[in-house]
Amino acid sequence: MRKTYSGSCHCGAVRYEADLDLADNTRRCNCSFCSKTRMWKIFALQGEFRLLAGEDALSDYRAAASHWPEDTIHHSFCSRCGVRAFSRGYLEMAPFNGWFHAVNLATLDDAGDAELAAAPIQYENGRDDDWNAPPAETRYL
Repeated sequence: MRKTYSGSCHCGAVRYEADLDLADNTRRCNCSFCSKTRMWKIFALQGEFRLLAGEDALSDYRAAASHWPEDTIHHSFCSRCGVRAFSRGYLEMAPFNGWFHAVNLATLDDAGDAELAAAPIQYENGRDDDWNAPPAETRYL
């Protein structure tokens, strides 16, 4: 069931709302960026994400990679506390159909432990550019 969640960085400078259904597949990826930042994401499509505060506190990181055009994914993080609450991207393919946000579930302020534990996880093998298949080992993710 879709619900509006509030989220923030550690220091509270960056705050947002997102309309999410945690029963949709959440995702964990083994690419070098996601594994190093321990990102656990769920997608908010157009109109489902609202930045409430902290645009001036956000820094942007864009990784150059062979499989992503440089301006496709913007990894935003709080310049004060360093927490990455979300990334913003643009993909024309379904289900994205334009701009989307990859929300870091660890930054949801009002999702309970039981709710997070019940969220299904789809594992992505980003390390091998095989995004639709899980890696052989997922326990570390």
